[in-house]
Amino acid sequence: MQGLPRFQDPDLLIGAEHFSDAGVYRLGPNLAIVQTVDFFPPVVDDPFVYGQVAAANALSDVYAMGAQPRTALNIVGFPDKELDLSILNEILRGGAERVLAAGAVIVGGHSVRDQEVKYGLAVTGTVDPRRMLTNERARIGDLLVLTKGLGTGFITTANRRGECPAATLAAACASMVALNAVASAAAVELGAAAATDITGFGLAGHACELAEASNVAIEIELSKLPLLPGAKELAVKANFTRAISSNREHTESRTVLGPGVADSDLLPFLFDPQTSGGLLVAIAPGQAGEFIQRCRGGGAPYAAVVGRVMPAAGERLRVLS
Repeated sequence: MQGLPRFQDPDLLIGAEHFSDAGVYRLGPNLAIVQTVDFFPPVVDDPFVYGQVAAANALSDVYAMGAQPRTALNIVGFPDKELDLSILNEILRGGAERVLAAGAVIVGGHSVRDQEVKYGLAVTGTVDPRRMLTNERARIGDLLVLTKGLGTGFITTANRRGECPAATLAAACASMVALNAVASAAAVELGAAAATDITGFGLAGHACELAEASNVAIEIELSKLPLLPGAKELAVKANFTRAISSNREHTESRTVLGPGVADSDLLPFLFDPQTSGGLLVAIAPGQAGEFIQRCRGGGAPYAAVVGRVMPAAGERLRVLS
């Protein structure tokens, strides 16, 4: 986006330059629309589950802003000469199921012929701009709660190589399909300071963005990271994607590693790119317990405190063992 013109509009509350999860445009004092788009190639073989995952991933950006999804547009790339259209039907059916679960509606979409299958959504939500979440308001002393387990990148890569246990893949799919709706609503109701969702840049990348936007530092303890079942066994070199290296390179100049961290087998989980990951929420210590309880009671069993917000001192991310 560098070098492109910036749009000057007093009602554009969150634009591309904010590095937020979605754009926000104010329609009135109590109403703003939240817009996002996301699509990607299949991460699992089952077309219905793939549709569910892609839709949940796109919807997550709206939830990260504390908003309610309202409408969605399908975005499709499909090799109709090579694959039967019944596969596309299953993908779209999976996406529609998640949109319905979010209380939103699909109003149309667009498809193109492509050599590779791609699917996702452009989502519009609504929010009261006075109560929306952003990644710009984390407060020193806040605790950081991660609402989903980590490891989807390792698991889906191992699955593509034919070396992922069925139970491990099933647990990852259940996590990726799950909506962040309960966590989003609880964060707003309990007065959370800031939030972002953890996707392709990994926990480290999105934590750094939150820290920079809020002009603070983020401290994360590896021992507190919630991991998906079986993910630790698959976090080996054979399952490292190129994104792990790029995520680490992107954040290393802003990161300080504590004693023993460089040799920890948990360190790669900071950089593993997540698909339809959880929310990272900055919330006051007195509300963190209630927030976790609501998340776990609403279908997010991995929700846990993983760190805290600290004063900025040069670095943006501090990692402890």
